[in-house]
Amino acid sequence: MTHKNHFSQSDMKAFAPSEKVGIIATVTPEGLPHISLLTSVMAPAPSQLTIGEFCQGMSKAYMRQNPKIGFAILTLDKKFWRGKALWTHSKKEGPEYEVYNQQPMFRYNTYFGINTVHYLNLKQTSVGEPLPLLNIAISAILTRMAKGAAANIKHQGALSHFGKELFNRLDSLKFLSYIGNDGYPVVIPVIQCQASDDSRLAFHPGAFSSDLNRIKPDTPIAVFGLTMQMEDVLARGTFNSYVRRRGVRLGIMDIDWVYNSMPPNHGQIYPPVPLTAVVHF
Repeated sequence: MTHKNHFSQSDMKAFAPSEKVGIIATVTPEGLPHISLLTSVMAPAPSQLTIGEFCQGMSKAYMRQNPKIGFAILTLDKKFWRGKALWTHSKKEGPEYEVYNQQPMFRYNTYFGINTVHYLNLKQTSVGEPLPLLNIAISAILTRMAKGAAANIKHQGALSHFGKELFNRLDSLKFLSYIGNDGYPVVIPVIQCQASDDSRLAFHPGAFSSDLNRIKPDTPIAVFGLTMQMEDVLARGTFNSYVRRRGVRLGIMDIDWVYNSMPPNHGQIYPPVPLTAVVHF
């Protein structure tokens, strides 16, 4: 993959519409990867990214605590960019703030607009390229054939029925992240990833193989699943290893944490969080 340290004018134009998939990977205080869907990511300058905030999620707090982020941007014509950037500051006014709130998605929204703009210095980006759809399709079919043989013997109930169905949809998008040696989150498309059962994800590394093959056993990873209806779920756990099942090489992730990042009620799903009484209104 070809890398560069600036966006071209065509890149900046491609990122301008709000109708795109913007994936931002951050680092938790525990040093683990976290992934969010932030379609408001834009590039106002060749060496800068901005993110418009309209609701407070965990990713904004994490990037303030640890400014190293990874990103992936997928446009409607299926062109794809990914790279890394460094959060520098946020503002509640300015030209970028005005641009965001003039977009139809936010200008005519009765309930929310962009209230804060986050600024990041670009460190590295790939050249915008089409997704390797044929490789993804072949890997998805091979994963579906072999994933049942990679199921966990002990069911833990980490994924709900909704979560399993989302990951198993062949038309849903999935992105994997882990923390690289330089401390920046790495983002890799893993659209072929599917649920073997309620506590394990599996993927054949036929698409983006050079990136997926760099992941070492016992590495903490996160996988974010997303449908075109903007339904999503985040699972985190440990990359087990690559194994061969039914003649197919599969990467295995054992799930130990699941998070609902859909507004308006962000929150941990697994392990279950005890219910507490509301005492302040």
